Amino acid sequence: MKLKKFLGFLHRNLLILAVIIVGLSVGLVGLFEYYANYQGPLKQPKIVIIKKGSGVQKISRFLEEEGVIQNAFLFRLWSFYKGLDKNLLAGEFEFQPNSSINKVALVISSGFTVKRRLTIPEGLTGDQIKNIIFSAPGLIGKVPNAFWHEGTLLPETYFYSYGNTRLSIVRRMREKLDQELKKAWLTRPENSPLKSPREAMVLASIIEKETAKNNERLIVSGVFHNRLRSGMRLQSDPTVVYSITKGRRLLKRALLKKDLNFDSPFNTYVHKGLPPHPICNPGVASIKAAITPSRTPYLYFVADGLGGHAFASTLKEHIRNVVQWRKKIRRAN
Repeated sequence: MKLKKFLGFLHRNLLILAVIIVGLSVGLVGLFEYYANYQGPLKQPKIVIIKKGSGVQKISRFLEEEGVIQNAFLFRLWSFYKGLDKNLLAGEFEFQPNSSINKVALVISSGFTVKRRLTIPEGLTGDQIKNIIFSAPGLIGKVPNAFWHEGTLLPETYFYSYGNTRLSIVRRMREKLDQELKKAWLTRPENSPLKSPREAMVLASIIEKETAKNNERLIVSGVFHNRLRSGMRLQSDPTVVYSITKGRRLLKRALLKKDLNFDSPFNTYVHKGLPPHPICNPGVASIKAAITPSRTPYLYFVADGLGGHAFASTLKEHIRNVVQWRKKIRRAN
């Protein structure tokens, strides 16, 4: 009888003890989650870089030192509890003000890295683009010299993350160019003097260097198409500049009359047709203009002294425009 009472007492108390333990556990977990989601110490956005090979110990200490979190131990404990300790990634991360430990851990484990912007202007040579890419912070690695040829890279704005390779950017530029060129080539007129997408890129590069005005590209292209059909030399000044510099430096002077006779396959004052390859890396607008020009009677153009060009259908009219341009130059000097 006494044994039965004792067992009943023990059963009731064990049940109470179990309830107490469960209650304490739930309370502790609730308290743990409360602190893990409590606002952090950051007062303003902060960007930090977590290096490759960093484990949860190193990451937690680094975040505490940078003032992103208040307690490295709590961060480690939370990461283990949520199973995020093996998923914390390297990279450049931005944390917002008051980010909690939970939020910080989720950002790092999700891989939402900071996106950096890299803008490549139109009309640059391969060497000039190379200098920009190798000066861009956060990019790593080498790029073979064969990737820097004119007319193979599409100027545009590209986004990347810290630690991306330079080669990955260059490959994206080449792939984007291939896509845009294929689309534009499908729109060419049947009577186009251009025989291949490669020739289109050569002409686009000349147009890019001739004018930066959107409302002129199609007209300039029309002039060159007319000249190609007529068997006339293109007589493009930018091709003379490229003949002299090979795209490796700037020509820090005006073209001289003797330069027009510079013996080079790129000099379109000397040779008929298109140069052997592009003289720069043109943008999409110039590529489209090269393939689908405006129908125009013009065969000539010259700078108008106002940032644009004066177009002419006859040599007589063109000479008159040249005289006007020279007068403006003399007055300006």
